[in-house]
Amino acid sequence: MTASYLSAWGLSGPPFDKDLDDKELWLPPTKAAIADEVVESVQDRQSVLVTGEPGTGKTCMTRVVRHRTSQSAFRLTYCHNATLGRRDFYRQLCLALNLPMAASAAGLFYAISSHVKDLEKERIHPVFLLDEAHLLHQDTLDHLHILLNYEWDQKPLLSLILMGLPDLHDRLSLRRNRSLLSRIHTRLTIGPLLPEDTFAYVRMRLARCGCDRELFTSDALAFLHEASQGQMRDIDRLATAALRLASRSKRRLVERDQVLRAVQTNAPPDAA
Repeated sequence: MTASYLSAWGLSGPPFDKDLDDKELWLPPTKAAIADEVVESVQDRQSVLVTGEPGTGKTCMTRVVRHRTSQSAFRLTYCHNATLGRRDFYRQLCLALNLPMAASAAGLFYAISSHVKDLEKERIHPVFLLDEAHLLHQDTLDHLHILLNYEWDQKPLLSLILMGLPDLHDRLSLRRNRSLLSRIHTRLTIGPLLPEDTFAYVRMRLARCGCDRELFTSDALAFLHEASQGQMRDIDRLATAALRLASRSKRRLVERDQVLRAVQTNAPPDAA
């Protein structure tokens, strides 16, 4: 059943939902440049570290990278459960790679290493993308640099893409993790959207649902950017709430006061 606010604004679907195909994803120029660097690093068979605050578009960017990476020359494996110990982490990788399970961590590691070498014979470069990597157990971090070590550390047969909050860089900078950090050549930080990025992002999402006119006033967009601090996840949430509130008030446009109400309505109980 179509939500009433969608028909009020003449939208064909929820403009700020997650249901987007990879090829439809939008990145502002600053984030597009970061995606370019990640793709180039993977093509050069290097490992990558990407950090940023929640909601800044890290996962969105990895989907863009997936879309732009040749499926015939590279094999991307996505792992999002970073809270596992070393053995269960390797079990998760084996499941994602459709490899047989071994009882011990050593057996699991051997299965993954052998798979990586087999792909190299087929001229396919594997890429393991570890999301929420700031949550990785220390015993897993202790072992990741060994996973990158092939042919006496002579050949880069595997690339890692580690995605996480800024804490991840701090953890990798610790002395015990220097062996892993030294193998990560590309280190990138994703920041929040700029005001003009927020405006373009909102217009793009609305246009995708058939809207060919401005629904938010310039003041409303400016306040939306300020309230969300340029974080895409918060923009989606607040913009949706503002559209609902404005439609109930029979407004022709979403104005600043509707965005303010959306912020107040969606604020956590302990917010000032």
